Amino acid sequence: MIITCLDLEGVLVPEIWVAFAEEAGIPELTRTTRDEPDYDKLMTFRLNVLREHGLGLAQIQETIARIDPFPGAREFLDGLREMGQVIIISDTFIQFAKPLMRKLGWPTIFCNELVVGDDGMIDGFRMRCDQTKLTTVRALHSCGFQTVAAGDSYNDLGMIEASLAGFLFRSTDEIKREHPDVQAFENYDDLMAAISAVLQD
Repeated sequence: MIITCLDLEGVLVPEIWVAFAEEAGIPELTRTTRDEPDYDKLMTFRLNVLREHGLGLAQIQETIARIDPFPGAREFLDGLREMGQVIIISDTFIQFAKPLMRKLGWPTIFCNELVVGDDGMIDGFRMRCDQTKLTTVRALHSCGFQTVAAGDSYNDLGMIEASLAGFLFRSTDEIKREHPDVQAFENYDDLMAAISAVLQD
Protein backbone atom coordinates (compact mmCIF):
# COMPACT_ATOMS: atom_id res chain seq x y z
CA MET A 1 0.00 0.00 0.00
CA ILE A 2 1.13 3.54 -0.78
CA ILE A 3 0.23 6.29 1.69
CA THR A 4 0.14 9.89 0.48
CA CYS A 5 1.86 12.26 2.91
CA LEU A 6 1.11 15.96 2.58
CA ASP A 7 2.37 19.09 4.24
CA LEU A 8 -0.38 21.38 5.58
CA GLU A 9 0.60 25.04 5.46
CA GLY A 10 1.39 26.32 2.01
CA VAL A 11 -0.13 23.19 0.43
CA LEU A 12 -3.69 22.99 1.76
CA VAL A 13 -4.06 26.14 3.86
CA PRO A 14 -2.30 29.52 4.05
CA GLU A 15 0.67 29.93 6.36
CA ILE A 16 -0.71 30.48 9.87
CA TRP A 17 2.18 32.62 11.09
CA VAL A 18 2.04 34.84 8.01
CA ALA A 19 -1.69 35.43 8.49
CA PHE A 20 -1.15 36.23 12.16
CA ALA A 21 1.79 38.52 11.38
CA GLU A 22 -0.37 40.50 8.98
CA GLU A 23 -3.28 40.81 11.41
CA ALA A 24 -1.04 41.70 14.35
CA GLY A 25 1.15 44.07 12.32
CA ILE A 26 4.38 42.22 13.21
CA PRO A 27 6.34 41.69 9.98
CA GLU A 28 9.07 39.67 11.75
CA LEU A 29 6.58 36.80 12.11
CA THR A 30 6.18 36.38 8.35
CA ARG A 31 9.35 34.24 8.40
CA THR A 32 8.52 30.57 7.70
CA THR A 33 10.23 27.26 6.92
CA ARG A 34 10.51 28.50 3.34
CA ASP A 35 13.04 31.01 4.70
CA GLU A 36 14.59 29.22 7.69
CA PRO A 37 15.44 25.50 7.40
CA ASP A 38 16.17 25.15 11.15
CA TYR A 39 12.72 24.71 12.70
CA ASP A 40 13.88 24.93 16.32
CA LYS A 41 15.63 28.20 15.55
CA LEU A 42 12.54 29.52 13.77
CA MET A 43 10.14 28.60 16.59
CA THR A 44 12.43 30.03 19.28
CA PHE A 45 12.51 33.29 17.32
CA ARG A 46 8.72 33.30 16.97
CA LEU A 47 8.10 32.69 20.67
CA ASN A 48 10.53 35.45 21.63
CA VAL A 49 8.67 37.88 19.36
CA LEU A 50 5.33 36.86 20.89
CA ARG A 51 6.66 37.49 24.41
CA GLU A 52 8.01 40.89 23.41
CA HIS A 53 4.54 41.88 22.21
CA GLY A 54 2.63 40.22 25.07
CA LEU A 55 0.70 37.92 22.71
CA GLY A 56 -0.46 34.41 23.58
CA LEU A 57 -2.27 31.41 22.16
CA ALA A 58 -5.74 32.99 22.20
CA GLN A 59 -4.74 35.79 19.84
CA ILE A 60 -3.28 33.33 17.32
CA GLN A 61 -6.34 31.08 17.54
CA GLU A 62 -8.57 34.07 16.74
CA THR A 63 -6.65 34.49 13.49
CA ILE A 64 -6.77 30.76 12.70
CA ALA A 65 -10.56 30.78 13.08
CA ARG A 66 -10.70 33.15 10.09
CA ILE A 67 -8.35 31.11 7.87
CA ASP A 68 -9.95 29.02 5.12
CA PRO A 69 -8.29 26.28 3.06
CA PHE A 70 -7.01 27.28 -0.36
CA PRO A 71 -9.66 27.13 -3.11
CA GLY A 72 -9.82 23.54 -4.33
CA ALA A 73 -7.87 22.11 -1.36
CA ARG A 74 -10.83 20.22 0.15
CA GLU A 75 -11.72 18.71 -3.23
CA PHE A 76 -8.09 17.78 -3.87
CA LEU A 77 -7.82 16.09 -0.49
CA ASP A 78 -11.14 14.27 -0.93
CA GLY A 79 -9.99 13.02 -4.33
CA LEU A 80 -6.78 11.63 -2.89
CA ARG A 81 -8.66 9.93 -0.05
CA GLU A 82 -10.87 8.14 -2.58
CA MET A 83 -7.72 6.56 -4.05
CA GLY A 84 -6.00 5.59 -0.80
CA GLN A 85 -4.85 6.60 2.64
CA VAL A 86 -3.65 10.17 3.23
CA ILE A 87 -1.78 11.56 6.23
CA ILE A 88 -1.04 15.23 6.75
CA ILE A 89 2.39 15.52 8.38
CA SER A 90 2.91 19.00 9.68
CA ASP A 91 5.24 20.88 11.99
CA THR A 92 2.28 22.92 13.19
CA PHE A 93 0.64 22.27 16.57
CA ILE A 94 -2.54 20.55 17.65
CA GLN A 95 -3.74 23.81 19.24
CA PHE A 96 -3.54 25.43 15.78
CA ALA A 97 -4.70 22.55 13.57
CA LYS A 98 -8.13 21.55 14.89
CA PRO A 99 -10.28 24.29 13.25
CA LEU A 100 -8.44 23.78 9.96
CA MET A 101 -9.02 20.02 10.08
CA ARG A 102 -12.73 20.69 10.54
CA LYS A 103 -12.78 22.76 7.35
CA LEU A 104 -10.86 20.03 5.49
CA GLY A 105 -13.25 17.24 6.53
CA TRP A 106 -11.23 15.86 9.46
CA PRO A 107 -8.29 14.20 7.68
CA THR A 108 -5.63 12.43 9.75
CA ILE A 109 -2.87 14.79 10.87
CA PHE A 110 0.39 14.13 12.67
CA CYS A 111 1.65 17.33 14.28
CA ASN A 112 3.26 18.70 17.42
CA GLU A 113 2.15 20.38 20.65
CA LEU A 114 2.58 23.79 22.20
CA VAL A 115 3.40 24.25 25.88
CA VAL A 116 0.99 26.89 27.15
CA GLY A 117 1.14 28.50 30.59
CA ASP A 118 -1.83 29.23 32.86
CA ASP A 119 -1.65 32.82 31.65
CA GLY A 120 -2.20 31.75 28.03
CA MET A 121 1.32 32.59 26.97
CA ILE A 122 3.19 30.05 24.85
CA ASP A 123 6.14 28.87 26.92
CA GLY A 124 7.57 26.34 24.49
CA PHE A 125 6.81 23.50 22.12
CA ARG A 126 7.13 19.72 21.99
CA MET A 127 8.09 18.03 18.74
CA ARG A 128 6.86 14.45 18.33
CA CYS A 129 10.34 13.38 17.29
CA ASP A 130 13.46 14.67 15.60
CA GLN A 131 13.00 15.50 11.89
CA THR A 132 9.30 14.73 12.27
CA LYS A 133 8.38 14.42 8.60
CA LEU A 134 11.35 12.29 7.55
CA THR A 135 11.10 10.17 10.69
CA THR A 136 7.39 9.57 10.09
CA VAL A 137 7.75 8.38 6.49
CA ARG A 138 10.65 6.14 7.53
CA ALA A 139 8.44 4.66 10.25
CA LEU A 140 5.72 4.00 7.67
CA HIS A 141 8.30 2.30 5.45
CA SER A 142 9.35 0.11 8.38
CA CYS A 143 5.72 -1.05 8.67
CA GLY A 144 5.70 -2.18 5.04
CA PHE A 145 4.11 0.88 3.47
CA GLN A 146 5.43 3.00 0.62
CA THR A 147 4.88 6.75 0.58
CA VAL A 148 4.38 9.52 -1.92
CA ALA A 149 4.91 13.00 -0.49
CA ALA A 150 4.32 16.64 -1.35
CA GLY A 151 5.27 19.87 0.38
CA ASP A 152 6.50 23.39 -0.22
CA SER A 153 9.31 24.09 2.25
CA TYR A 154 12.78 23.08 3.37
CA ASN A 155 11.38 20.94 6.16
CA ASP A 156 9.43 18.87 3.61
CA LEU A 157 12.47 17.84 1.58
CA GLY A 158 13.39 14.92 3.84
CA MET A 159 10.05 13.16 3.38
CA ILE A 160 9.92 14.10 -0.30
CA GLU A 161 13.34 12.65 -1.07
CA ALA A 162 12.80 9.52 1.08
CA SER A 163 9.50 8.62 -0.58
CA LEU A 164 8.81 6.43 -3.60
CA ALA A 165 7.88 9.69 -5.32
CA GLY A 166 7.91 13.23 -4.02
CA PHE A 167 6.86 16.62 -5.30
CA LEU A 168 7.19 20.29 -4.49
CA PHE A 169 3.97 22.29 -4.52
CA ARG A 170 3.84 26.08 -4.78
CA SER A 171 7.37 26.25 -3.46
CA THR A 172 9.83 29.12 -3.70
CA ASP A 173 12.06 29.75 -6.71
CA GLU A 174 15.08 29.28 -4.46
CA ILE A 175 14.02 25.82 -3.24
CA LYS A 176 13.11 24.72 -6.76
CA ARG A 177 16.45 25.97 -8.06
CA GLU A 178 18.34 24.14 -5.30
CA HIS A 179 16.44 20.90 -5.99
CA PRO A 180 15.93 20.69 -9.76
CA ASP A 181 15.52 16.90 -9.55
CA VAL A 182 12.22 17.25 -7.65
CA GLN A 183 9.18 17.84 -9.84
CA ALA A 184 7.38 21.05 -8.90
CA PHE A 185 3.73 21.91 -9.48
CA GLU A 186 1.64 25.03 -9.03
CA ASN A 187 -1.95 23.74 -9.17
CA TYR A 188 -3.92 20.87 -7.67
CA ASP A 189 -4.88 19.27 -10.99
CA ASP A 190 -1.25 18.76 -11.98
CA LEU A 191 -0.26 17.50 -8.53
CA MET A 192 -3.24 15.14 -8.48
CA ALA A 193 -2.24 13.75 -11.86
CA ALA A 194 1.33 13.14 -10.68
CA ILE A 195 0.26 11.43 -7.46
CA SER A 196 -2.41 9.39 -9.28
CA ALA A 197 0.21 8.09 -11.70
CA VAL A 198 2.24 6.77 -8.77
CA LEU A 199 -0.73 5.26 -6.95
CA GLN A 200 -1.99 3.50 -10.07
CA ASP A 201 1.38 2.28 -11.30
